[in-house]
Formats: sequence, structure tokens, C-alpha cells
Amino acid sequence: MHIQQISVFVENKPGRMAEITETISAAAVDIRAISIADTSDFGILRVIVNQPEKAAEVLRAAGFTVSITSVIAIGIDDAVGEFSRAMRLLADNRITVEYMYAFVSKEHGKASIILRVDDDDHAAQVLAQHGISILSDKEVYNM
Repeated sequence: MHIQQISVFVENKPGRMAEITETISAAAVDIRAISIADTSDFGILRVIVNQPEKAAEVLRAAGFTVSITSVIAIGIDDAVGEFSRAMRLLADNRITVEYMYAFVSKEHGKASIILRVDDDDHAAQVLAQHGISILSDKEVYNM
């Protein structure tokens, strides 16, 4: 149920994203989802990969500041209102969404979303009880 997300501190200067992705690629680690939040001077790159521990290790060895965070992933039907229904379930159960990002699912008609919430276990329980698919780490890493 818990997915390991790699977060990397990134200076806003030319070539930093190339260096990070090349480091990951050279270790034969495959990127599944990626998001970046930035300011004028730096950003936080969030990455879901098929081998999170290995990615963190090679990035640290290359001099990057890296952390691993637990997130959850949901799979919803790609239909009007499905995402809103998931967000309403979390809100009604007083679960705070800190951030999220979506990624392409290989399953036709499905959308996959990474969620960082204040209570992974409670969120997963609430969503699953209402028919929203909670993706396992193996499902996400092997997409």
C-alpha cells in the first residue's frame, strides 16, 4: 500500500534535471512518475521509480540531497467526477492532502494519482472502503 517516493533538492540552474535523470538512468532505474515544485532559487523534485532505495543511493553518491517519503497511489476510473469523489472522501474523513500528482497508467480508462496525505493508512482505508483502488508498491513500480 505504501509507495516510496524519492525527493531531491534541486538548484535552479541549467543542467541539474539532466544530471539527476542521467544519474537515475545510469543505475538502470526506471522513472514511473515525476513532479517538481520550484521557487526562483531551488525546487523539490519528487520521483516514483521502480527501485527507490537504489535511486536514493546513487543520487546521494552523486552529491544530491535526497529523502524518501511514504505516499499512497490510487487508481480511479478516468471519468467525470471520480477524482472529485476521492477528494470528497478524504475531506469528509478529515484527511489533509499535502500534495499530489498524476501519472499515466498503462490500463486503458484508468488514471493513477500519487497522494501525500497526513495519514496514509486512514486515507487508504477510507478510499478502499468506497471502491477506490489502492495501488500496491509492486503495481506502481512495475507500470
